[in-house]
Amino acid sequence: MTDTQNDMSTYKCHFCTVCDGRGCKGQMPGMGGPNDSRNFILNYDSWEEISTKLKDKIEKDISLPTIRLAPMTGAVENVGYRDEDSFYKDLVFACISADIKICIGDGTPDSKLLYGIEAVKATQKKASVFIKPYPDAKIKERIEWAIPVADAYGIDIDSYNIITMRNLVHLEKKTASQLLELKKLVNSKGLPFAIKGIFTKDDVELVKQVKPDICYISNHGGRVGTVKGGVAWFLEEHKSTLKGNSQSLWIDGGIRTSQHIKAAAYLGADSILLGRPLATALCKGGTLEVKRLLSSTLNLENGNTF
Repeated sequence: MTDTQNDMSTYKCHFCTVCDGRGCKGQMPGMGGPNDSRNFILNYDSWEEISTKLKDKIEKDISLPTIRLAPMTGAVENVGYRDEDSFYKDLVFACISADIKICIGDGTPDSKLLYGIEAVKATQKKASVFIKPYPDAKIKERIEWAIPVADAYGIDIDSYNIITMRNLVHLEKKTASQLLELKKLVNSKGLPFAIKGIFTKDDVELVKQVKPDICYISNHGGRVGTVKGGVAWFLEEHKSTLKGNSQSLWIDGGIRTSQHIKAAAYLGADSILLGRPLATALCKGGTLEVKRLLSSTLNLENGNTF
């Protein structure tokens, strides 16, 4: 199993001291986001504000959320990794070695999802599989591809508006009736169904109609064209409705410190998903750096950051 490239200058990440979106403004392809990385920055800032506000409350003993690898593709164009296949194999192996759960995603070309499936197979583990909002026939085809490794399926509802995929494939804004049909299909296989990309009031109304098993708050790490805001503020405002219409609440975007994790747990998040921090750690030092980062940051008595 290969571990990492040796020359860090080949990567598109700037390896900032704090990964808050300010060092890669607007870099897409790359690690940033549209509008000068506006929502990437606001994701981080929202956690800083919320965790400070809740400081006295989150210092108490609380049940911590599950940590998962967020679904990521585009390793060559966004990360600068040598190839997509190696990225998945290296990152999945590193995260399994660090004892965190896995998610994989899809993209274009189809090989991106297939590489992810093969990477998970190689570890003999399972993964939550997130599929972009293609026409339903293509989504169902991809569900079948991933059956050997899937422990849950989700539809990435916000990624119809991701800049890096515009004009490359046909993605569509999903209706409640479409999502209900897909939920029925996934549940018929004995697996939970997730809606990922919940970040607007319309998304909350969609959740009320579909009642997915998993609600996943995300703005794609600040990489989609959507309303202005940060995920921590959205969680604080809508947590009761989302938890009341699902069985589990997941969240990603801008989570960088143990205080952020505890704030998310206090506000009801069952799972925290990390993307850029784990990819960056892999690029810095392979499996050992991923394990070091997680062990140091998840030591909740210190102030280390991702």
